[in-house]
Amino acid sequence: MSGYTSLSLPEKPTLLWTFKDGVRTVSSPIVYEGVTYWVNRRGHVFGVNLTGEKVFDYDMKTSVEATPIIHDGVLYIGRIDGILEAIDLQRADTLWTFETLGQISATPNLVDFQGQKAVVFGSYDNYMYVVDQVSGKELNHFESGYYINGAVAIWQNHVLFGGCDAWLRLIDCQSGAQTDSLEVQAYIPASPAIKGGYAYVADYAGDVYELQLKNGKINAHKMLVEATSADGSLTSVPAVSDDAVFVLPDGRHIVAISRESGKELWKYMLKGNTGDSSPLVCDDKVIVCTSTGIVSILDAKDGTLKWEYDTGEQILGSPAVIKDHFFILTTKGTLLCFGES
Repeated sequence: MSGYTSLSLPEKPTLLWTFKDGVRTVSSPIVYEGVTYWVNRRGHVFGVNLTGEKVFDYDMKTSVEATPIIHDGVLYIGRIDGILEAIDLQRADTLWTFETLGQISATPNLVDFQGQKAVVFGSYDNYMYVVDQVSGKELNHFESGYYINGAVAIWQNHVLFGGCDAWLRLIDCQSGAQTDSLEVQAYIPASPAIKGGYAYVADYAGDVYELQLKNGKINAHKMLVEATSADGSLTSVPAVSDDAVFVLPDGRHIVAISRESGKELWKYMLKGNTGDSSPLVCDDKVIVCTSTGIVSILDAKDGTLKWEYDTGEQILGSPAVIKDHFFILTTKGTLLCFGES
């Protein structure tokens, strides 16, 4: 949950192929063992290999907006009808389902919880759930004051999550107890980003906070970015490198902020609003998408534009990056694969 990878982007990216589903999607693509997976709005799961060939196809036959996670050959995905579903990729079959009382828009995450492998995720029924990874049985749940829309972040043996009640909550996975909480100025629609002992959280108004995590507590916190408008709508996740935090505070600019000084390093105006898409730092570059369909690669140190591509279709999801390739998924269900020419 850092928004950072040490993998480098191709120096001269070229569109290698596209795969068109043709059904609306708001999911981000994810890559597992060379296959790119995503789920469209109708609950259809696709897997496409590195040559653009469809190698996985499974229909859940229900509405889905969330991005899945994959571990040990099992795909975990939340559904609009409040069900978390675990799908065996080898057998293309459901292993188990877990029912909540509200839609699940958050990406699940995985954690060791009191000695058991568990899936953690939030629901619109105002609870964060801890579910056994193998059986799908509930291990615990934690209440928030309103919807939980973002993914749960992992820090050491703790989980950190924000809710639409504007509160951040820190849970100890060994004791199963909440150890700390913090209220911010507006509701938290997205996930925290964690790097080392620090978490970076954006609220809907456009404020961005830095939290120092220590001994199971929020030891200190400060505002890195203050909202400049009362009608802000920041819904993306910050990206964090060793030196900087990259945020989209107003939907039109990407801003790099020094982690050491808290000062702005650079600011770049994008060609369109970013919407829900989050930036990704790839070694010395940053890749970011706009809802107008523009994919931009910037120098992480100075914000210089290195490469740009117009997909011609709206983008709401975030990029996926592996060695020598990166993938963009549009809201029309078009997967674009870029690599070195």
